[in-house]
Amino acid sequence: MNDFINAIILGIVEGFTEFLPISSTGHLILVNNFIGFTGSFALMFDVVIQLGAILAVVIYFRKRLLPFGVSKPADERAATWTIWRKSLVGAIPALVIGGTLGNFVEGKLFNPYVVSVALLSGGIILLWIEQNPRVSKIDTISELSFKTAFFIGLIQCLAMIPGTSRSAATIIGAMLLGSSRTFAVEFSFFLAIPTIIAASGYSIIKSGLHLNSREILLTGTGFIVSFLVAWIVIAAFIRYISRRNFKPFGYYRIVLGSVVLIYYLLLH
Repeated sequence: MNDFINAIILGIVEGFTEFLPISSTGHLILVNNFIGFTGSFALMFDVVIQLGAILAVVIYFRKRLLPFGVSKPADERAATWTIWRKSLVGAIPALVIGGTLGNFVEGKLFNPYVVSVALLSGGIILLWIEQNPRVSKIDTISELSFKTAFFIGLIQCLAMIPGTSRSAATIIGAMLLGSSRTFAVEFSFFLAIPTIIAASGYSIIKSGLHLNSREILLTGTGFIVSFLVAWIVIAAFIRYISRRNFKPFGYYRIVLGSVVLIYYLLLH
């Protein structure tokens, strides 16, 4: 029963943090260490339950992401294919660099010390960006060039460092390259789809698909919880960011990173 409670807790953590610029991987590592859920299955579990959050994106944006349907006008279908093409271009760097360095990162960087420093650094950068706003030149997917989408994807690779946050990396990258805050968040959602599907697929294949029935149930539980929580968070985050900025997330990262670093340096 404790394992299923842990799966529910981790599903909540994943669904809540995946699309906020506070690092889902970093939070999962910290929670995993706290509850003692570690090992090869835990690594695979943490990656696969991200698919629940991705399904929430697809369902929430289904009118924009699903190109089929006789009632959908030709211009909307064209816009949908544009989203997919630019998201796939943005995912290329993560597929190449992640496939090359993934094992090294997992072996060397997945620990609370790296997470705490990355949380602190990301928080400071978020606050700096909000204090030094840029004129936005990109407000829609049609205004985003394939070149810019690729460079956003390149910056996304920084999220391989746990605690950085894939969402924060893509949002910060998009804003530095001229995107408005709202569009940066939106494209971060779209870019997550091919990136996380590829990462999850790689993790499943690497595990050899050797899961027993209990592990399958645990993973399914985390997946469903992650999906439900992420759906709620996506809707709330979009409403929030249309009226406010990222400063609270920056402060949160700095506080959490400081607490974790002090705990592991002085008390652990």
